[in-house]
Amino acid sequence: MVRGTIFYLRVKVPQHLQARLGRTHLCRSLGTGRRSVAIRQARLVAADFERAFQGDIQALPKRPQIAQEAPRHDWTDNPAPAPPRPPEKTLRELLAIFLDDPVKERGHKVRAIYNHTIPIVGEVLGMDTPLRSIDREACRRLLDMLRWLPTNSKKRFPKLTAVQASDMAKAKKLTSTLGYAAINSYLKCLSALMNFALNEGYIDRNPAKGLRVVDPRHRRDRRLPFSNDQLRAIFNAPLYRGCVDDEYGYADVGPARPRRARFWVPLIALFSGMRMNEICQLDVADIRQVDGVDCFLITSRSSGGGDDKKVKTSTSERFVPIHPRLTEIGFMDFVDERRRTGSVKLFPELPFSTTGYYSDPFSKWFRRFIHKAKANGPKTCFHSFRHCFRDALREARIDHDVALALGGWSSGTGTEGTLTAEAYGRGFRLKTLFEAMERVDYPNLDLSHLMPNHSPPPAG
Repeated sequence: MVRGTIFYLRVKVPQHLQARLGRTHLCRSLGTGRRSVAIRQARLVAADFERAFQGDIQALPKRPQIAQEAPRHDWTDNPAPAPPRPPEKTLRELLAIFLDDPVKERGHKVRAIYNHTIPIVGEVLGMDTPLRSIDREACRRLLDMLRWLPTNSKKRFPKLTAVQASDMAKAKKLTSTLGYAAINSYLKCLSALMNFALNEGYIDRNPAKGLRVVDPRHRRDRRLPFSNDQLRAIFNAPLYRGCVDDEYGYADVGPARPRRARFWVPLIALFSGMRMNEICQLDVADIRQVDGVDCFLITSRSSGGGDDKKVKTSTSERFVPIHPRLTEIGFMDFVDERRRTGSVKLFPELPFSTTGYYSDPFSKWFRRFIHKAKANGPKTCFHSFRHCFRDALREARIDHDVALALGGWSSGTGTEGTLTAEAYGRGFRLKTLFEAMERVDYPNLDLSHLMPNHSPPPAG
């Protein structure tokens, strides 16, 4: 909070101490009118309050210990000197500070993205250039370079720098250049770094703020749901009709009918709308019965005590009732078998990628699978199952808020923009969600051959 030109920190008193202190909140001056300095001081003062709340409340800070007091104007012709700026940082130094910042953990995938994109950005801006020397014009030069940068330029043109490869592609008018999403990914990483630098007081403004290229494609044209023909091709492939095995022989007709990750993950996606990694990372303990309803628990907390699970957003953490069709096909029997074996992971055969996701190796396999099943098509991929589920919710006339809660979708734009992500998935009983899930159907898809004890002829 700000009073006049001075920032203040307002801290909530823990409930068990409110009666003793006679207050619900405490307010302390941060002694500065500069936002960047106030942010740093607020962290220190908040830590002092936390230590006092947990120990001796008599040690509550009367005023923050500030390294540099805010300048006081004495109403003379000699104004007080401005506080010194933090030491100058370069883009290289900023990247290291950003990735090692203890305030927010950066996962393996995030580190890999920044360690790949920022050195390429640095070819234009200069990795050892002082941050305050990077202006909007320099960021515009970066944008122009990225617009002509060939895809996989390091592999295709290993002897050229990114700038040289971009200049060459522009001169020869090459068409295999970075797409809109890739360009914006570079710009987004740079803007995030500059926002971090702004908050730390290294710069006074973000020169990359709002810089992006417009994707002329309409959002709904980017990905499509699987068509009925594609779904039939997927779930009538040898993996679902009878194959040699579910490893290297999944596309070859045979007598085996294995039911492990490669069998269940696509089915769960179709009948739940769950994201690929949400399914692949499931623990056996994430299959629960709540209020008499069997459901998936989607959470970042691992029952094994590790940190191998992730969710996309806060909205993603939710309970999803298990569709009756999955139960009919034998999913709960599969879960019971996993429990009997003492397995922690529901799909222990899925490897944990170096990027920090179980879904990355599975995604590569699924692309090969739909190609061999002749189910691939333009603008479709594993995520198309999620689009199928969303369409099935619409067809079933499911209430909008219930649909968002089931799929873990946050609010969009327009009329939904006034709603917050926290509004979804709260207040609905599991039975209400299950009743909605029961209505999800794919009438043009026959899965009777997947029922237990059913022995149809193998796929031809």
